[in-house]
Amino acid sequence: MERFNSSLNGYNIEEVNKFVDDMTREYGSIIDKLRSKDAEIEQLKKEMAILEERANKNMLGNIYSSSEEITRLAKNEARSIIDDAKKNASRIVNDALLEADRIELKAETLRRNMVVFKRRMRTIVKSQLETIDDIEDIKLEE
Repeated sequence: MERFNSSLNGYNIEEVNKFVDDMTREYGSIIDKLRSKDAEIEQLKKEMAILEERANKNMLGNIYSSSEEITRLAKNEARSIIDDAKKNASRIVNDALLEADRIELKAETLRRNMVVFKRRMRTIVKSQLETIDDIEDIKLEE
């Protein structure tokens, strides 16, 4: 802190005036620096807002690109799954047709065997009936 010389009527007016002038200039300089810094802060805020907006646009662009890529990959995967399903379906249908033919052949063989079995059974039953008829004839003659 500055000390003033005293004079007859108190402090030396010239020294006090000089001190006040110096303080006013220094205070003005500080205020000018403060205003300059405030303006710089405002400019930096504006630049930061612009950069944030660009970053957001870039991020949105990246998200859009990523979503397009994911969609493209999903469609490719879906096509692949559908193609595999069609191949499997064709194989399953072919296997089913072959199995149906095999079962039909077995059924036809069983029908034929049944016809042969019925003929044999008729022959056996007929033979047995003839034997029964012969037995009755024997008893009657005795």
